[in-house]
Amino acid sequence: MKKILLLFLFCCFSIYAKTASGNIVNHLGSLNEKQRNILYEFEVLKRNGCKTDQFWQENKNLFPEFDSKTRDELAQQIFENSNVVYKPQKNSSVQIWMQTKLLTNWMFYLSAFIAICAVVALFKKYWSLLIGFLLKRLEPILRYLFSPLLLTCELLAVGIACVFYAVLIEDFVVRTVIIHLGLFLLWSQSTALFTREYWVKKYVFEIESNFWGTDPWETIKTICLPAVFVTLALLYVLYKVPADVFYNYEIVVSGIASIYALPFWRKAERYIYPILFPFKNEGYRARSIDSLGACTVIAVVLTVVLVLQWNAVFYNVIAALMSLEIFAFLILSSKVNHKYNLRNYYYLQFITVLFLVLVFLYSCQINSNEIIWFSLVGICLFVILKYLEIFSFFSSWKRGRAWAWKLLGLAALLWLLGKGILFISQQLIMV
Repeated sequence: MKKILLLFLFCCFSIYAKTASGNIVNHLGSLNEKQRNILYEFEVLKRNGCKTDQFWQENKNLFPEFDSKTRDELAQQIFENSNVVYKPQKNSSVQIWMQTKLLTNWMFYLSAFIAICAVVALFKKYWSLLIGFLLKRLEPILRYLFSPLLLTCELLAVGIACVFYAVLIEDFVVRTVIIHLGLFLLWSQSTALFTREYWVKKYVFEIESNFWGTDPWETIKTICLPAVFVTLALLYVLYKVPADVFYNYEIVVSGIASIYALPFWRKAERYIYPILFPFKNEGYRARSIDSLGACTVIAVVLTVVLVLQWNAVFYNVIAALMSLEIFAFLILSSKVNHKYNLRNYYYLQFITVLFLVLVFLYSCQINSNEIIWFSLVGICLFVILKYLEIFSFFSSWKRGRAWAWKLLGLAALLWLLGKGILFISQQLIMV
């Protein structure tokens, strides 16, 4: 008899639960869009610790009579299960709260900036006194702790710690700043250790001289190995924080630097850069331009290999490579680099236009907004630069009398480019 009674009670409880759930579903189905928005606002205010009594009193006449428990459950269900692109109503409580939060955020940024300025001013005023006091009291310890070699090792350890622990920080701004501080310390202090020069100006000079030097091991130590360390650190960051996609661009830069700085490329350059500079140069052209041309060719070949994989895993890397290649082609196609041989200049214009068009077509095919905008911005910059260079064949912007007409033409060109981008965007959206 007891078992039958317990079974009967369980059935009653289950029927009651189903009825309550069914009521919630019925209520949800009967709500219109305005009522859903009000309940969504109610839940937003509640979750942010705001008082909801006055807000509900102002809007409860829009709803049928139901208790506060049903209201809370409806608001919770709408907030958690609705895919809402929310735009607060004008003069609503949520809009006021969002505007207040935006205002206070700007106040916090301004207070931080003012505090930084004040601290810098105080350091400037009292720095000499502070240093004098510390040196007098802590001279033996400071002399040991802040020796150039030991200080470099300490900063290197700080850089590794910044990269290792910053990925655990949830705030985007703080995390990004600390990670990049760690990357800079990792690169600079490892370079300082390898070059045995502990001042920035000195080891930057060592990098420049060793890049073109004859000792391969010095080039590997001063350029390749620090770039490899930064690349490994960026791989770790991407593994831990894959949502920060902009690190894909940085890892491409450090990866290219670590590979292209290998000494054997200096000998291979003479066979690679003629692909972009096929005509013999009668005058002087900077060796760095030849190196950039060879590096661009290698990057384009690598990009083609990745594109032919047709794998979405490589899309971020492809986008990063193409953005760098667009920038490189804009530099290489400049008239300044081909003063003594205009045939290379005309050839580069054709190659650059062809590359930009192919990048745009590829971006449309894979529907990549990033690459589309990279190509559009690259095309606009190319057109503007060529407009400026056309007049340099006939007159100077500074000395010419028609500079106002040239400036007016530049304004018209920018207007036409803007209209063209709008037209292309409309076509892409329609497709």
